[in-house]
Amino acid sequence: MSAYSLTGTQFREGVWEGLLRAEVAGAGAPEIVVTLLDQPVTGVMIKDTGEEGRWLLQIPVPLQAVGEGVRTFLILDASSDEVLGSFAIIAGEVLGDDIRAEVDLLRAELDMLKRAFRRHCVETT
Repeated sequence: MSAYSLTGTQFREGVWEGLLRAEVAGAGAPEIVVTLLDQPVTGVMIKDTGEEGRWLLQIPVPLQAVGEGVRTFLILDASSDEVLGSFAIIAGEVLGDDIRAEVDLLRAELDMLKRAFRRHCVETT
């Protein structure tokens, strides 16, 4: 089990940020590895927040990661090789198909609820 936990805080201007917390008292700054398509991402920074056992993790999204499809970044604790977290970038037609499928599913569920509600109203009057 990793000695650290990670909570995503924001994704802005091409930089994903998260808060790393030590789960073990006295743990030093973590060694983090970020991968995209099994390749390491460069430019990852860990900054001290001034609070003991807390660090700001900043991951710049490389230009080659922006494109059609889904790109998933894995954030690993290098000392234990455990996954602390991940984030994904989705763009292009794959996103459109996914949203249309979700809307269709929501419409079907709404129609089912309307029928059940109408049936309930008829039965209780």
